[in-house]
Amino acid sequence: MSGLILPRRRLIARAGGLVAAAGALPLLSGCDAINEAPAVRKILSMGEAMHQHSQRALTDRDALAREFTRADLSPVFRSNGTKLPAGGDYAAHAATGFADWRIQVTGLVARPLSLSMADIRAMPQRTQITRHDCVEGWSAIGQWTGPQLSRILAAAGLRDNARYIVFRCADRIGDALYYESCDLVDALHPQTIMAWALNDAVLPIANGAPLRLRIERQLGYKHAKYVNAIEAVASLDAIGAGKGGYWEDRIDYEWYAGI
Repeated sequence: MSGLILPRRRLIARAGGLVAAAGALPLLSGCDAINEAPAVRKILSMGEAMHQHSQRALTDRDALAREFTRADLSPVFRSNGTKLPAGGDYAAHAATGFADWRIQVTGLVARPLSLSMADIRAMPQRTQITRHDCVEGWSAIGQWTGPQLSRILAAAGLRDNARYIVFRCADRIGDALYYESCDLVDALHPQTIMAWALNDAVLPIANGAPLRLRIERQLGYKHAKYVNAIEAVASLDAIGAGKGGYWEDRIDYEWYAGI
């Protein structure tokens, strides 16, 4: 897993073990067990908030993630997460080249949208060569093309009480469809795009076809694949288990995965 997440958690978990040895917490075996202790969970949450606030304070909100040249492209861009969504609906869309795929833009917007992939490709496009850092410990450099998310949100007209953007996806993992979210700082960042092409070719299914989020200042699990809905909300409390994403809800990945 990423060196940006685990060292802090290991340090806190070790601190939790020392506290447990002193009698303030029940002694639990293993890092995962320690992480479940309420006192340690509170410390972990504080650490995530400190991470977000310190990064936002130290860097300009429009600071760009590093961009590379075509000479830097990885020979193979690995896929993260789901490689092929299950079910007949997705298979039927794939068989037609996603000609009828729609992206619904809803929630706290003045003008709800239903966009086809043709609509997405007709928008002004941004192409960027960036590094994908996976929480599993690997990285790859790829060239991504798609409209800036800010253009889509501007077309829909964000309402004043919108605070977060939720991305809903076609891939089901276990008991639920995948989803992710970000705040408006990252949603409106110039490098946050809805990508439909990778390395000058239509996005492969394993990499999220027909549309995936690229949120370049965060770790790979935030880059939702197979996106079919974008929703503006005032709070994440009623979305899933309220932690902002599929993995955040289930195994306590950090909601803010800034790099």
